[in-house]
Amino acid sequence: MYVIEDKGGAIALMIASLLFLGTWPAVLTLLERRGRLPQHTYLDYSITNLMAAILIALTFGQIGDSKPNQPNFITQLSQDNWPSVLFAMVGGIVLSLGNLSAQYAWAYVGLSVTEVITCSITVVIGTTMNYFLDGRINKAEILFPGVGCFLVAVFLGSAVHSSNAADNKEKLSGSSCNKRGNACAWGGYKNGSKEPKKDVAKDVEIAAYSSSTKAEKSKAGTAEYLLELEEQRSIKVFGSNMFLGLAIVFFAGLCFSLFSPAFNLATNDQWHTLKKGVPHLVVYTAFFYFSISCFVLAIALNIWFLYRPILGLPRSSFKAYIQDWNGRQWAFLAGLLCGFGNGFQFMGGQAAGYAAADAVQALPLVSTFWGILLFGEYRKSSKKTYILLISMLVMFIVAVAVLMASSGHRKS
Repeated sequence: MYVIEDKGGAIALMIASLLFLGTWPAVLTLLERRGRLPQHTYLDYSITNLMAAILIALTFGQIGDSKPNQPNFITQLSQDNWPSVLFAMVGGIVLSLGNLSAQYAWAYVGLSVTEVITCSITVVIGTTMNYFLDGRINKAEILFPGVGCFLVAVFLGSAVHSSNAADNKEKLSGSSCNKRGNACAWGGYKNGSKEPKKDVAKDVEIAAYSSSTKAEKSKAGTAEYLLELEEQRSIKVFGSNMFLGLAIVFFAGLCFSLFSPAFNLATNDQWHTLKKGVPHLVVYTAFFYFSISCFVLAIALNIWFLYRPILGLPRSSFKAYIQDWNGRQWAFLAGLLCGFGNGFQFMGGQAAGYAAADAVQALPLVSTFWGILLFGEYRKSSKKTYILLISMLVMFIVAVAVLMASSGHRKS
Protein backbone atom coordinates (compact mmCIF):
# COMPACT_ATOMS: atom_id res chain seq x y z
CA MET A 1 0.00 0.00 0.00
CA TYR A 2 1.06 3.61 -0.50
CA VAL A 3 2.25 5.27 2.71
CA ILE A 4 2.80 9.00 3.19
CA GLU A 5 6.36 9.23 4.50
CA ASP A 6 6.97 12.94 4.87
CA LYS A 7 5.28 15.92 6.47
CA GLY A 8 5.23 17.85 3.18
CA GLY A 9 3.20 15.15 1.45
CA ALA A 10 0.74 15.05 4.35
CA ILE A 11 0.25 18.82 4.22
CA ALA A 12 -0.28 18.68 0.43
CA LEU A 13 -3.05 16.12 0.95
CA MET A 14 -4.64 18.28 3.64
CA ILE A 15 -4.68 21.30 1.31
CA ALA A 16 -6.33 19.23 -1.45
CA SER A 17 -8.81 17.91 1.11
CA LEU A 18 -9.60 21.47 2.21
CA LEU A 19 -10.41 22.50 -1.36
CA PHE A 20 -12.57 19.45 -2.05
CA LEU A 21 -14.49 19.51 1.25
CA GLY A 22 -15.12 23.23 0.89
CA THR A 23 -16.49 22.85 -2.63
CA TRP A 24 -19.00 20.00 -2.49
CA PRO A 25 -21.44 21.79 -0.11
CA ALA A 26 -21.64 24.67 -2.60
CA VAL A 27 -22.53 22.21 -5.38
CA LEU A 28 -25.40 20.66 -3.40
CA THR A 29 -26.59 24.11 -2.34
CA LEU A 30 -26.64 25.19 -5.97
CA LEU A 31 -28.87 22.24 -6.89
CA GLU A 32 -31.27 22.95 -4.03
CA ARG A 33 -31.47 26.59 -5.10
CA ARG A 34 -32.35 25.44 -8.62
CA GLY A 35 -35.28 23.44 -7.28
CA ARG A 36 -33.97 19.86 -7.24
CA LEU A 37 -35.28 17.77 -4.37
CA PRO A 38 -32.55 17.16 -1.75
CA GLN A 39 -33.54 13.47 -1.48
CA HIS A 40 -32.75 12.95 -5.18
CA THR A 41 -29.50 14.90 -4.89
CA TYR A 42 -28.26 13.03 -1.83
CA LEU A 43 -28.97 9.61 -3.33
CA ASP A 44 -26.83 10.51 -6.36
CA TYR A 45 -24.14 12.01 -4.13
CA SER A 46 -23.98 8.86 -1.99
CA ILE A 47 -23.27 6.61 -4.98
CA THR A 48 -20.14 8.44 -6.15
CA ASN A 49 -19.03 9.09 -2.58
CA LEU A 50 -18.77 5.32 -2.10
CA MET A 51 -17.13 4.89 -5.51
CA ALA A 52 -14.36 7.31 -4.47
CA ALA A 53 -13.59 5.20 -1.38
CA ILE A 54 -13.48 1.99 -3.43
CA LEU A 55 -11.21 3.60 -6.02
CA ILE A 56 -8.81 4.85 -3.34
CA ALA A 57 -8.72 1.41 -1.69
CA LEU A 58 -8.08 -0.48 -4.94
CA THR A 59 -5.31 1.91 -6.08
CA PHE A 60 -3.42 3.46 -3.16
CA GLY A 61 -4.36 0.53 -0.93
CA GLN A 62 -2.87 -2.03 -3.34
CA ILE A 63 0.36 -0.26 -4.36
CA GLY A 64 3.47 -2.22 -3.40
CA ASP A 65 3.94 -5.49 -1.56
CA SER A 66 1.84 -6.45 1.44
CA LYS A 67 3.76 -6.42 4.74
CA PRO A 68 2.83 -8.17 8.00
CA ASN A 69 2.35 -4.89 9.87
CA GLN A 70 1.03 -2.99 6.84
CA PRO A 71 -1.07 -5.37 4.74
CA ASN A 72 -2.63 -4.30 1.49
CA PHE A 73 -6.34 -3.56 1.30
CA ILE A 74 -7.54 -6.89 -0.11
CA THR A 75 -5.29 -8.89 2.22
CA GLN A 76 -6.74 -7.15 5.25
CA LEU A 77 -10.36 -7.83 4.33
CA SER A 78 -10.01 -11.42 5.56
CA GLN A 79 -8.26 -10.62 8.87
CA ASP A 80 -9.88 -10.71 12.32
CA ASN A 81 -10.06 -6.96 12.86
CA TRP A 82 -13.75 -6.43 13.58
CA PRO A 83 -13.32 -4.15 16.63
CA SER A 84 -11.49 -1.64 14.46
CA VAL A 85 -13.95 -2.18 11.61
CA LEU A 86 -16.80 -1.26 13.95
CA PHE A 87 -15.04 1.97 14.96
CA ALA A 88 -14.65 2.84 11.27
CA MET A 89 -18.32 2.09 10.59
CA VAL A 90 -19.42 4.22 13.56
CA GLY A 91 -17.39 7.06 12.04
CA GLY A 92 -19.21 6.58 8.75
CA ILE A 93 -22.61 6.59 10.44
CA VAL A 94 -22.04 9.86 12.31
CA LEU A 95 -20.60 11.49 9.18
CA SER A 96 -23.62 10.40 7.15
CA LEU A 97 -25.97 11.84 9.76
CA GLY A 98 -23.96 15.05 9.87
CA ASN A 99 -23.89 15.52 6.09
CA LEU A 100 -27.58 14.74 5.74
CA SER A 101 -28.47 17.21 8.51
CA ALA A 102 -26.22 19.86 7.02
CA GLN A 103 -27.91 19.51 3.63
CA TYR A 104 -31.18 20.69 5.17
CA ALA A 105 -29.50 23.20 7.46
CA TRP A 106 -27.95 25.03 4.46
CA ALA A 107 -31.45 25.97 3.37
CA TYR A 108 -32.94 26.29 6.84
CA VAL A 109 -30.24 28.49 8.39
CA GLY A 110 -27.92 29.30 5.48
CA LEU A 111 -24.69 27.93 4.02
CA SER A 112 -22.33 30.37 5.73
CA VAL A 113 -23.73 30.03 9.24
CA THR A 114 -24.08 26.24 8.98
CA GLU A 115 -20.47 25.78 7.89
CA VAL A 116 -19.12 28.15 10.54
CA ILE A 117 -21.00 26.59 13.45
CA THR A 118 -20.39 22.95 12.47
CA CYS A 119 -16.70 23.56 11.88
CA SER A 120 -16.41 25.36 15.20
CA ILE A 121 -17.87 22.41 17.09
CA THR A 122 -15.64 20.02 15.14
CA VAL A 123 -12.49 21.95 16.01
CA VAL A 124 -13.31 22.35 19.70
CA ILE A 125 -14.40 18.74 20.31
CA GLY A 126 -12.86 16.65 17.54
CA THR A 127 -9.40 18.26 17.42
CA THR A 128 -9.01 18.06 21.19
CA MET A 129 -9.99 14.38 21.19
CA ASN A 130 -7.59 13.60 18.34
CA TYR A 131 -4.73 15.39 20.10
CA PHE A 132 -4.95 13.04 23.07
CA LEU A 133 -5.73 9.93 20.97
CA ASP A 134 -2.61 10.64 18.88
CA GLY A 135 -0.38 10.54 21.95
CA ARG A 136 0.17 14.30 21.73
CA ILE A 137 2.38 14.03 18.65
CA ASN A 138 1.25 17.49 17.60
CA LYS A 139 2.94 20.54 19.07
CA ALA A 140 0.46 21.75 21.71
CA GLU A 141 2.03 25.20 21.91
CA ILE A 142 1.12 25.64 18.22
CA LEU A 143 -1.99 23.45 17.95
CA PHE A 144 -4.16 25.10 20.58
CA PRO A 145 -3.39 28.70 19.55
CA GLY A 146 -4.50 27.51 16.10
CA VAL A 147 -7.76 26.29 17.61
CA GLY A 148 -8.09 29.70 19.26
CA CYS A 149 -7.56 31.45 15.92
CA PHE A 150 -10.24 29.28 14.40
CA LEU A 151 -12.69 30.20 17.14
CA VAL A 152 -11.96 33.90 16.62
CA ALA A 153 -12.74 33.39 12.94
CA VAL A 154 -15.98 31.68 13.94
CA PHE A 155 -17.08 34.71 15.95
CA LEU A 156 -16.14 36.95 13.04
CA GLY A 157 -18.17 34.71 10.74
CA SER A 158 -21.18 35.06 13.00
CA ALA A 159 -20.72 38.84 12.91
CA VAL A 160 -20.58 38.71 9.09
CA HIS A 161 -23.86 36.82 9.05
CA SER A 162 -25.51 39.26 11.44
CA SER A 163 -24.32 42.32 9.54
CA ASN A 164 -25.24 40.91 6.15
CA ALA A 165 -28.66 39.81 7.42
CA ALA A 166 -29.28 43.39 8.53
CA ASP A 167 -28.22 44.61 5.08
CA ASN A 168 -30.70 42.29 3.39
CA LYS A 169 -33.47 43.25 5.77
CA GLU A 170 -32.94 46.86 4.78
CA LYS A 171 -33.01 45.93 1.08
CA LEU A 172 -36.21 43.93 1.42
CA SER A 173 -37.97 46.59 3.49
CA GLY A 174 -37.89 48.86 0.47
CA SER A 175 -38.65 46.23 -2.16
CA SER A 176 -41.72 46.10 -4.35
CA CYS A 177 -43.31 43.32 -2.27
CA ASN A 178 -44.07 45.85 0.46
CA LYS A 179 -45.79 48.05 -2.08
CA ARG A 180 -48.01 45.13 -3.04
CA GLY A 181 -48.87 44.47 0.60
CA ASN A 182 -47.29 41.01 0.72
CA ALA A 183 -45.22 39.56 3.54
CA CYS A 184 -41.52 39.84 2.89
CA ALA A 185 -38.45 37.91 3.75
CA TRP A 186 -38.09 38.96 7.34
CA GLY A 187 -40.98 37.14 8.85
CA GLY A 188 -44.12 38.85 7.64
CA TYR A 189 -46.39 40.32 10.29
CA LYS A 190 -47.28 38.97 13.67
CA ASN A 191 -50.86 38.95 14.96
CA GLY A 192 -51.89 41.54 12.42
CA SER A 193 -49.37 44.13 13.62
CA LYS A 194 -46.76 45.84 11.52
CA GLU A 195 -43.92 44.43 13.61
CA PRO A 196 -41.87 41.66 12.02
CA LYS A 197 -41.67 38.33 13.79
CA LYS A 198 -38.64 38.37 16.04
CA ASP A 199 -38.25 34.61 16.12
CA VAL A 200 -37.63 34.28 12.37
CA ALA A 201 -34.14 35.18 11.13
CA LYS A 202 -33.05 34.83 7.56
CA ASP A 203 -29.63 34.42 6.07
CA VAL A 204 -28.17 36.19 3.09
CA GLU A 205 -28.71 33.12 1.05
CA ILE A 206 -32.44 32.71 1.81
CA ALA A 207 -35.36 34.92 1.14
CA ALA A 208 -38.83 34.41 2.47
CA TYR A 209 -41.10 35.55 -0.26
CA SER A 210 -43.35 33.57 -2.57
CA SER A 211 -44.59 35.24 -5.71
CA SER A 212 -47.38 34.03 -7.98
CA THR A 213 -45.50 35.20 -11.07
CA LYS A 214 -41.86 34.62 -11.94
CA ALA A 215 -39.91 37.82 -12.25
CA GLU A 216 -37.14 38.47 -14.69
CA LYS A 217 -33.66 37.43 -13.64
CA SER A 218 -32.33 40.00 -11.20
CA LYS A 219 -28.82 41.05 -10.29
CA ALA A 220 -27.21 39.37 -7.29
CA GLY A 221 -27.41 41.40 -4.13
CA THR A 222 -30.75 43.05 -4.92
CA ALA A 223 -34.02 42.52 -3.08
CA GLU A 224 -35.60 41.12 -6.23
CA TYR A 225 -32.85 38.48 -6.43
CA LEU A 226 -33.53 37.36 -2.86
CA LEU A 227 -37.25 37.20 -3.50
CA GLU A 228 -36.90 35.18 -6.69
CA LEU A 229 -34.62 32.73 -4.88
CA GLU A 230 -37.33 31.71 -2.44
CA GLU A 231 -39.75 31.09 -5.29
CA GLN A 232 -37.32 28.84 -7.17
CA ARG A 233 -35.65 26.76 -4.45
CA SER A 234 -36.92 23.32 -3.40
CA ILE A 235 -36.88 23.88 0.39
CA LYS A 236 -39.22 26.75 1.19
CA VAL A 237 -37.96 28.57 4.26
CA PHE A 238 -40.50 31.37 4.71
CA GLY A 239 -41.76 31.44 8.28
CA SER A 240 -39.40 28.69 9.41
CA ASN A 241 -38.43 28.43 13.06
CA MET A 242 -34.86 29.63 13.56
CA PHE A 243 -34.33 27.54 16.69
CA LEU A 244 -35.29 24.29 14.97
CA GLY A 245 -32.82 25.14 12.22
CA LEU A 246 -30.07 25.87 14.73
CA ALA A 247 -30.82 22.58 16.51
CA ILE A 248 -30.21 20.77 13.21
CA VAL A 249 -26.94 22.68 12.77
CA PHE A 250 -25.68 21.82 16.26
CA PHE A 251 -26.62 18.17 15.77
CA ALA A 252 -24.65 18.14 12.51
CA GLY A 253 -21.66 19.76 14.23
CA LEU A 254 -21.67 17.15 16.98
CA CYS A 255 -21.71 14.36 14.39
CA PHE A 256 -18.84 15.96 12.45
CA SER A 257 -16.77 16.27 15.64
CA LEU A 258 -17.01 12.51 16.31
CA PHE A 259 -16.27 10.92 12.93
CA SER A 260 -12.55 11.78 12.81
CA PRO A 261 -11.79 10.47 16.36
CA ALA A 262 -13.71 7.27 15.51
CA PHE A 263 -11.59 6.84 12.39
CA ASN A 264 -8.47 7.53 14.45
CA LEU A 265 -9.41 4.71 16.84
CA ALA A 266 -10.08 2.40 13.89
CA THR A 267 -6.61 2.88 12.38
CA ASN A 268 -4.46 3.16 15.53
CA ASP A 269 -6.27 0.99 18.12
CA GLN A 270 -5.41 3.25 21.05
CA TRP A 271 -7.85 1.29 23.23
CA HIS A 272 -6.17 -2.05 22.39
CA THR A 273 -9.28 -3.85 21.18
CA LEU A 274 -7.50 -6.01 18.58
CA LYS A 275 -6.15 -9.46 19.38
CA LYS A 276 -2.42 -9.81 19.81
CA GLY A 277 -0.64 -10.11 16.46
CA VAL A 278 -3.51 -8.66 14.40
CA PRO A 279 -2.26 -5.59 12.50
CA HIS A 280 -4.04 -2.27 12.77
CA LEU A 281 -6.45 -1.36 10.02
CA VAL A 282 -4.61 0.50 7.29
CA VAL A 283 -6.19 3.83 6.38
CA TYR A 284 -7.55 2.49 3.08
CA THR A 285 -9.35 -0.47 4.65
CA ALA A 286 -10.77 1.71 7.39
CA PHE A 287 -11.97 4.25 4.84
CA PHE A 288 -13.66 1.49 2.84
CA TYR A 289 -15.70 0.25 5.82
CA PHE A 290 -16.30 3.86 6.89
CA SER A 291 -17.79 4.66 3.48
CA ILE A 292 -19.87 1.46 3.35
CA SER A 293 -21.73 2.36 6.55
CA CYS A 294 -22.07 5.98 5.41
CA PHE A 295 -23.59 4.79 2.11
CA VAL A 296 -26.03 2.28 3.60
CA LEU A 297 -27.46 4.74 6.11
CA ALA A 298 -27.71 7.55 3.52
CA ILE A 299 -29.56 5.34 1.02
CA ALA A 300 -31.96 3.99 3.65
CA LEU A 301 -32.83 7.41 5.08
CA ASN A 302 -33.23 9.16 1.76
CA ILE A 303 -35.45 6.44 0.28
CA TRP A 304 -37.59 6.86 3.39
CA PHE A 305 -37.60 10.64 2.87
CA LEU A 306 -38.83 10.13 -0.70
CA TYR A 307 -42.12 8.85 0.68
CA ARG A 308 -42.06 10.61 4.08
CA PRO A 309 -40.46 14.00 3.33
CA ILE A 310 -39.58 16.54 6.02
CA LEU A 311 -39.58 20.36 6.14
CA GLY A 312 -42.63 20.60 3.90
CA LEU A 313 -40.99 19.06 0.84
CA PRO A 314 -43.25 17.34 -1.71
CA ARG A 315 -43.50 13.56 -1.76
CA SER A 316 -41.56 11.71 -4.41
CA SER A 317 -40.89 8.09 -5.35
CA PHE A 318 -38.00 5.90 -6.37
CA LYS A 319 -39.29 5.92 -9.95
CA ALA A 320 -39.36 9.73 -9.94
CA TYR A 321 -35.81 9.76 -8.60
CA ILE A 322 -34.56 7.45 -11.36
CA GLN A 323 -36.16 9.68 -14.00
CA ASP A 324 -34.80 12.93 -12.51
CA TRP A 325 -31.65 13.78 -14.51
CA ASN A 326 -31.83 17.49 -13.81
CA GLY A 327 -28.45 18.31 -12.27
CA ARG A 328 -27.54 14.67 -11.63
CA GLN A 329 -24.01 15.15 -12.97
CA TRP A 330 -23.40 17.87 -10.37
CA ALA A 331 -24.60 15.61 -7.55
CA PHE A 332 -22.23 12.91 -8.80
CA LEU A 333 -19.40 15.46 -8.80
CA ALA A 334 -20.21 16.50 -5.22
CA GLY A 335 -20.00 12.86 -4.09
CA LEU A 336 -16.58 12.44 -5.70
CA LEU A 337 -15.28 15.67 -4.16
CA CYS A 338 -16.47 14.68 -0.70
CA GLY A 339 -15.17 11.12 -1.03
CA PHE A 340 -11.70 12.12 -2.16
CA GLY A 341 -11.67 15.00 0.33
CA ASN A 342 -12.34 12.67 3.25
CA GLY A 343 -9.86 10.10 1.93
CA PHE A 344 -7.09 12.66 1.58
CA GLN A 345 -7.83 14.02 5.05
CA PHE A 346 -7.46 10.57 6.57
CA MET A 347 -4.30 9.79 4.58
CA GLY A 348 -2.71 13.05 5.72
CA GLY A 349 -3.88 12.54 9.29
CA GLN A 350 -2.33 9.08 9.46
CA ALA A 351 1.07 10.60 8.75
CA ALA A 352 0.91 14.01 10.44
CA GLY A 353 -1.68 13.43 13.16
CA TYR A 354 -5.46 13.72 12.94
CA ALA A 355 -5.45 16.87 15.07
CA ALA A 356 -3.40 18.68 12.42
CA ALA A 357 -5.55 17.15 9.66
CA ASP A 358 -8.54 18.85 11.26
CA ALA A 359 -7.17 22.04 9.70
CA VAL A 360 -9.46 21.14 6.81
CA GLN A 361 -12.29 22.32 9.06
CA ALA A 362 -11.33 25.78 7.80
CA LEU A 363 -13.40 24.81 4.77
CA PRO A 364 -15.73 27.81 5.26
CA LEU A 365 -12.87 29.76 3.68
CA VAL A 366 -13.47 27.83 0.45
CA SER A 367 -17.25 27.76 0.83
CA THR A 368 -17.29 31.54 1.24
CA PHE A 369 -15.31 31.91 -1.98
CA TRP A 370 -17.80 29.76 -3.89
CA GLY A 371 -20.69 31.53 -2.18
CA ILE A 372 -19.45 34.86 -3.47
CA LEU A 373 -18.64 33.53 -6.95
CA LEU A 374 -21.69 31.32 -7.53
CA PHE A 375 -24.43 32.83 -5.40
CA GLY A 376 -23.48 36.50 -5.33
CA GLU A 377 -23.30 36.58 -1.54
CA TYR A 378 -22.33 39.88 0.10
CA ARG A 379 -22.84 41.87 -3.09
CA LYS A 380 -24.21 45.34 -2.50
CA SER A 381 -23.57 44.90 1.22
CA SER A 382 -22.44 47.57 3.68
CA LYS A 383 -18.87 48.65 4.39
CA LYS A 384 -19.13 47.05 7.84
CA THR A 385 -19.98 43.68 6.28
CA TYR A 386 -17.03 43.85 3.91
CA ILE A 387 -14.61 44.69 6.76
CA LEU A 388 -15.90 41.76 8.83
CA LEU A 389 -15.76 39.43 5.82
CA ILE A 390 -12.13 40.25 5.07
CA SER A 391 -11.22 39.86 8.76
CA MET A 392 -12.89 36.44 8.86
CA LEU A 393 -11.07 35.23 5.76
CA VAL A 394 -7.71 36.44 7.08
CA MET A 395 -8.27 34.69 10.41
CA PHE A 396 -9.25 31.46 8.64
CA ILE A 397 -6.00 31.58 6.67
CA VAL A 398 -4.04 32.08 9.89
CA ALA A 399 -5.92 29.20 11.54
CA VAL A 400 -5.12 26.81 8.68
CA ALA A 401 -1.44 27.77 8.69
CA VAL A 402 -1.07 27.40 12.46
CA LEU A 403 -2.86 24.04 12.67
CA MET A 404 -0.78 22.64 9.82
CA ALA A 405 2.41 23.94 11.45
CA SER A 406 1.52 21.91 14.55
CA SER A 407 1.73 18.61 12.67
CA GLY A 408 4.12 16.01 13.98
CA HIS A 409 5.00 12.63 12.49
CA ARG A 410 3.53 9.38 13.69
CA LYS A 411 6.04 6.70 14.60
CA SER A 412 5.65 3.43 12.73
